[in-house]
Order: sequence, then C-alpha cells, then structure tokens
Amino acid sequence: MFRRELNRCLLAGVLLLGHGLPALAQTQTTLPATVNRILVKNQLPEASVSAFVQRTGTSEPLLTFNADVPRNPASVVKLVTTFAALEALGPTYQWRTEAYVDGRIEDGTLKGDLLLKGYGDPYLVTERLQLLQRELRNRGLRVIDGDLVIDNTWFAREELDPGAFDGQDYRVYNALPDALLVNYQSVNFIFRPDAARGRVDILADPALANVEILNKMRLFKGGCGSSKSGISMVVGSSPARPRVTFSGSLASQCGEYQLLRSVLDGPGYAYSAFRGLWEEQGGRLTGGFRQGQVPAGKTPFVTFQSPALAEVIRSVNKFSNNVMARQIFLTLGAEKLGAPGTLEKGRRATTAALASQGLNFPELQLGNGAGLARETRISAGSLGRMLLAAHASPFQPEFQSSLSLSGLDGTTRRRFLNDPSPGDMHLKTGTLNGVTAIAGYVHSESGADYVVVMIVNQPKATWGGGKDAQNALLRWVHQR
Repeated sequence: MFRRELNRCLLAGVLLLGHGLPALAQTQTTLPATVNRILVKNQLPEASVSAFVQRTGTSEPLLTFNADVPRNPASVVKLVTTFAALEALGPTYQWRTEAYVDGRIEDGTLKGDLLLKGYGDPYLVTERLQLLQRELRNRGLRVIDGDLVIDNTWFAREELDPGAFDGQDYRVYNALPDALLVNYQSVNFIFRPDAARGRVDILADPALANVEILNKMRLFKGGCGSSKSGISMVVGSSPARPRVTFSGSLASQCGEYQLLRSVLDGPGYAYSAFRGLWEEQGGRLTGGFRQGQVPAGKTPFVTFQSPALAEVIRSVNKFSNNVMARQIFLTLGAEKLGAPGTLEKGRRATTAALASQGLNFPELQLGNGAGLARETRISAGSLGRMLLAAHASPFQPEFQSSLSLSGLDGTTRRRFLNDPSPGDMHLKTGTLNGVTAIAGYVHSESGADYVVVMIVNQPKATWGGGKDAQNALLRWVHQR
C-alpha cells in the first residue's frame, strides 16, 4: 500500500514538472523576445525573417519561424555544396593536375611543349605549384624549349564575365572557376612608400611573367589619415600582355599597403604564374602559351595530387572562398555526370547527393553553388534538416570542423569575442546586399547540441540589425 502511494506521488511530480516545461514538449513558433526587440528597433519586418532551431538527436524542432519560406541564403549555400561533395565524392577525394611532355628531354632540355591538364583542383596555390615544378625538376627537366600548353577542358567555359554579378570585374571574390585554377587567380599588389627616394614601389605576389605594371603613384609628405591618399587601378585590354596601371598617391608616413585583385583569366594566370615561378627557380621557358588538349591515351610525365576534400572544404566554409566552392560544384558535375563539368550538371549532381540522404527540397535553387547568384533559394527548414543529416553522417567530424569557430577563426572570429565560451559555435555566414544569413551548430551551456539557421532577406538586412538579431538567437540557444 505504501509503495503504491509512493509511485502515485512520483508520477504526479513528473506530470507537474512536465506542465512547468512546455517549451521542451512543443515547437515554438514565435521568435524569442531578445530577437524580436532587435527587429523592432531596426524596423526589420518579421515577414523578412526565417529561423529554425532543433536539438540534434530529437525528432521535432525547438523553434520554427517562417521556416518553409524560400529565401536567398547568400554564401550559406556553400554548406549544401560541401555536404553534397562529402557524401558523393567522399572525404578522401583528391583532384589531380597532370603534366605531359610533347617531345624529347635531352640534358635537361625538353625539345617541345609542356602540357598542363587541370581537373579542377581548388587549392593549387602558389606554394603547391612550386611543389609541382619541383617534381618536374626532380624528373630532370630544366629548360622547356617550346610552349606551355594549357588544357582546361575538364570544365566547360560557361561564364565569361567576372563582373556579371555586381560589376566588380577585378574583385577576387568574382574570379571565375577554371579546370586549371592557380592561386584563386589572385594577385597581391604590395605598395611600399620609400620616403628616402620619394617614390612608391609596387610589387606583385606572385610575380606574373606576362603582366606589365605601370607605376604612376605619387608619394607626398604626411600622415596616413590624409584624405589625399588613394589608389586607382586600370587594367589594359591586351590579352597577350595585360598592363595594370596604378595611379594616385600615398603618404610618406604610411606603412606597406596591400591590394588583392584578379586581373587575368584562368589560362592566362596559370601560364603567367607557372612561368614566373619556373624562371624564379632558375628554369627557362623559351616559348609562349596556348590552349589545347592532351591527346587521348598519352601518359602523364607527372601527376600532382591535391589535399583531400575534407581538408579543402575548411578553406571554403571557414573563409567563404567563392571560387573554391564553384570548383567543387563543377567537380561534382564532371565526376558524377561526365566531363566537362557544367553548372547544370553541378546542380543535378548536388540534388542527387541530397536525395541519396533522404533530403528532397522542392524550393532549392543552387545558382552556382557558392552564393554569388541572386536566384539562389532554400528555406531555413530545409537547411536545418540538411544540417541534422550532416550531424548524423559518418563524415560529421569532417563537415563540422570545416565551419568557422565563433570568436576564434574564419568569418565569425570577431563575433562573440566577449562571450565566456568562444568556440562553442560552428557557423557559416552569408552576406549580400539585402541578405544576411547564418547556419550551423551551437553547443549549449547545458551540454546539448543544436542546429540553428536564421536568414534575413530585406534591403536593410546587412546594415540594419540583421546580424544583431542572429547573434541574439544564437545566444538564446547557447544559454538554454
């Protein structure tokens, strides 16, 4: 009798506890008050906001708000591209770059052309191009008495205008993908005021063999805060030997200034960087360059492998590298649906990879897979469900570690700096004019893990409190 009464009392206590915590039992459909106050203060309408929160390992969301509305996620769509790549290609997938000789090598001299064929390596940066050249030298090659032939046919050349998205032709974020992409097609122009000689020196890193720099910069006496300081860049139209003209002025008390730009297309950059590095190391290339195709059945002289996909996506997601994401997107198309890789094949291959994980998103529009497209669309709910699937995947560690750590690195290194637990959030950010988005994983103070997505599409989103509202939602989840 006593035991029966005790059990009844315990059950009553459990029921009372359950009535006291309704938020744990049902999905919340309103934004937290801390988030709503920021939206009201900045006149951001609720209709422009979507949010989704769900604890991993549970079957129902904790919070949904306009979660089924298709919105532009900006660079957050890179999560879809990289997750699909992990599932379809595997975390150990590697790209290759092949070198072929068309002629005889005698006493270190190739009597003929050197052919380079790219397969879309997103991470063929300067240092790795030097390693490729080192392998060529280790095989006895010192002089190329012929041309450098570039074979970039693994990808179709569909997009020809780097400024099509926003008119900024030479911004590195607009660099177009290419099957032989070298160093993201970026050049770091370095400006060094030389007060003793009364001039501004300009260096290019890497040194590009076929790019002429015309220096019209002036040095004036004064501090760096002077309004007289300014740099103007004009790129000539000659494809054979582009001329980059710099004009303007810098103050004598300024330190070194750097300007990162993309001034060549893929094949032109690959040739220029290869030749510059080759000659820098004492090699010679007597000819020029042209585009061509490696004959079928020809055996590579050197095959150079990229880092594994799991390592590559860290640069894509942590630092939101657009051209690397586009390389992966086209690679998916080429590998799964046959070369050449195209945007349409990339979209189909990505959708198929999602479907293989039970993820079917009718509203999904992938654009170019990187977020540099106004037509890109996904709902917060779909993105949240994909993140839950990624968390349950065997490749979860590789995927999650590719995201920016709050307050520590990547695009969120300056967020939550004053919070007591930096690194408790793995996040991907996205920003365009009128778009701000964030998505990822939050490790809460209670030890639970949550998927969090928030997208704001509104003209004032990027400067009118959109990020503050996201931060408030992330803190609300973190403190649960």
